[in-house]
Amino acid sequence: MRILVVDDEKVLVKGIKFNLEAEGYEVDACYDGETAVEMAKSGDYDLILLDLMMPKLDGLEACAKIRESSTVPIIMLTARSEDTDKLLGFEYGADDYITKPFNVLELKARVRALLRRSATKSSASSEEELLTRGSITLDTSRRIALKTGEPVDLTAKEFSLAELLMRNPGKVYGREKLLDLVWGLDYQGDARTVDVHIRRLREKLESDPAAPVYFNTKWGVGYFFSEKT
Repeated sequence: MRILVVDDEKVLVKGIKFNLEAEGYEVDACYDGETAVEMAKSGDYDLILLDLMMPKLDGLEACAKIRESSTVPIIMLTARSEDTDKLLGFEYGADDYITKPFNVLELKARVRALLRRSATKSSASSEEELLTRGSITLDTSRRIALKTGEPVDLTAKEFSLAELLMRNPGKVYGREKLLDLVWGLDYQGDARTVDVHIRRLREKLESDPAAPVYFNTKWGVGYFFSEKT
């Protein structure tokens, strides 16, 4: 497993690199968002740890640029704990976050959990390679989304959420249930991240996000994929 660590605090990067390498991971490092984007494009990484506040490009900008060409799992490292900052991270494509200062055991647990979920999704995807509902198709073996035959870039979590709902059309899932199934039982973030991801799926896969045909809301209950497609 290969991990990219990005933070302008070189002492912190050195400590993270040491601890992750002790766990058997191969670890690369850089210290600004611009370099992180270039390394993410050229490197085959299984996970990226990305600091929020960095020179050249901040973590949000770097995350968004990485998401233009990659669905690699991303954990944001942030000194901020406000919900708005966390939601912004998810909005830009992050899969998880951890707030500084953090315990290295928590960091390693988050890394293991995200890699495990990513591997589980990949192995399970072989059960049905093409999942088509209406004008939306998911190639679950290559984790590629298509809208009326044209490729659409989805983050890892967006793809997993879309796949879950599309495999179970008509079934309504509450926020907490979706968090458990897509983000994992150990996820400690705000349930509103589900709303953010549903909105992004509508923007990317619906013809009219304001009047969704596929990713629908059951008011007061949760979300579902329309079975009338």
